[in-house]
Amino acid sequence: MVRLIYLSTFIFSFLTLSSADDAAVMTKLLGSFGTAPSGWSTTTGCCQWKNVSCDGSNRVTSINLVNQSLTGTLPSNLGTLTRLTTLSFQGNSLSGPIPSLANLTSLQQLYLDNNNFSSIPSDFFGSFQNLYDLRLSFNNLNGTLPKSFGATSLKYLYLDNNNLMGSIPDALTNITTLQVFDVSNNHLSGSIPKFGDSVNLITTGNPSIVKNGNTAGTGSSGTSVSPGIIAGIVIAVIIFSVVVLFVSIKCYVSSKHRKSGGVENPENGSTSVMNIEISIEVLEQVTNNFDEDNILGRGGSGVVYKGEYHDGTMIAVKKMESTAMSSKGINEFQAEISVLTKVRHRHLVALLGYCINGNERLLVYEYMPQGTLTQHLFDLGENGCSPLTWKQRIQIAMDVARGVEYLHSLTTQIFIHRDLKPSNILLGDDMRAKVADFGLVKIALDEKYPVPTRVAGTFGYLAPEYGATGRVTTKADVYAFGVILMQLITGRKAVDDTLPNENPHLVTWFCSILNNKESIAMAIDQTINPDEETIESIYKVVELAGHCTSPKPYQRPDMGYVVNILSPLVGQWKPACPNTSNGVEDIYSFDQSMSLPQDPQRWQTI
Repeated sequence: MVRLIYLSTFIFSFLTLSSADDAAVMTKLLGSFGTAPSGWSTTTGCCQWKNVSCDGSNRVTSINLVNQSLTGTLPSNLGTLTRLTTLSFQGNSLSGPIPSLANLTSLQQLYLDNNNFSSIPSDFFGSFQNLYDLRLSFNNLNGTLPKSFGATSLKYLYLDNNNLMGSIPDALTNITTLQVFDVSNNHLSGSIPKFGDSVNLITTGNPSIVKNGNTAGTGSSGTSVSPGIIAGIVIAVIIFSVVVLFVSIKCYVSSKHRKSGGVENPENGSTSVMNIEISIEVLEQVTNNFDEDNILGRGGSGVVYKGEYHDGTMIAVKKMESTAMSSKGINEFQAEISVLTKVRHRHLVALLGYCINGNERLLVYEYMPQGTLTQHLFDLGENGCSPLTWKQRIQIAMDVARGVEYLHSLTTQIFIHRDLKPSNILLGDDMRAKVADFGLVKIALDEKYPVPTRVAGTFGYLAPEYGATGRVTTKADVYAFGVILMQLITGRKAVDDTLPNENPHLVTWFCSILNNKESIAMAIDQTINPDEETIESIYKVVELAGHCTSPKPYQRPDMGYVVNILSPLVGQWKPACPNTSNGVEDIYSFDQSMSLPQDPQRWQTI
């Protein structure tokens, strides 16, 4: 009996100490951030903190701090939270080395992408027996990949857009569960090991990497061979190898597309293995059965609802029309999934998953709490929004420009959005912008040559040549962006029939006063209340808006030029002393891409 009491006391003490240890680690984690995350305070227990989950013994099992504008470093003892199954710090500005997490043997999902981490610990890949999703993209990681991997359950491994060097280890080919391996845009070299057909391998942006790992050796029979013969043989072998490689790649890609279980891309029939299907039951639960009180907005393709996961994670659910879907609606649904599973950027809204329920089609996105740019430009009274300052407007323009520049020229394909407008620009609590709604996206083979298509989009934002011919290039997006610049300056709608004494078409009216500074000064949105310095900045944006909306597409700049013009204006208006009155600093860097939010497969366990 006494032994039983001792044993019970020992177990109780062990559990108490373990939960106390977790609390100490969480307190240290809180102190390591430059600004405390929303809902985190030392006055309450860590299990009550927002976006933190615990088990019945008050051990921390999940930390989800996505897009929280966090700075600082991760503490060295973070790896002692041994009950963690999910750890996510996506889309922040955390820096320094990633601490050792070797003791987190229960970890299943680890998301550290879109930060400024500098290095990976040597034991990083050694002990994650249960880890299936690892994302370290868009950091500043240096060094080489480890030669051995203990993470034998990995399905998704993202190491792209870093500074990694060396070769791809052969050990990765032994991970039979691997589905996606992305090491694009690094400094890797050497040959690529042979992965199975089920692996979506992405290695673009590594100039020194050898696409074909097979090498040919030469033997000697004791007789000399002239240099000319050797050269001829080498050339013949190279030509033959190129032909074989081309045919092999074509067969390989075709095989992958046949085997993939993703949603078909209406542009070219390709599929993506990254699509994540979410059950209708889960979406009904998080939206309270699509309660009208949770409606965020309505559009031509459906209604968008707000949803909340049990740990406080917010999502947005677009519910497309429940009647029999037209081919147009189905194409838009498929296009949205196809695009957003191929591109990831800080200023493009992230797709979390989709749902097909009978005739219903639903898309799940990251939640942007400040809604659309439309609400902050035209609907201030209805939504209780405060007027945007010029600093906020120029920053929003910069964010949108970077997102569109990425679509046009910084991916492996050229994407034309075709429906840029304020209602498709979403804002976070820090008033940083992301481009949304990719249902009308077209893929172009070359940015200079027009793509024939049906005219789609919104009047007031359509480029003249597109509306007249139905042929579209990236310059159509530039035109729409120019209209948005005009709206940021004037606060006017693109087409406003309530203005009887003025031209209701914004571009026509704006261009008529473009070269008259007095008229421009009178046209500036009165809520800006500009001073002399602000006026000078506005004049530069006015000039840019005029170039972007030039009648001829070849007269318009590309988005790279637009970014270069806006960048110094944003820097000019960054305050010398950050405003921390609301506990949040504007600390995003401009060159970081958008993160993919946490894998919502875990939602199926609700």
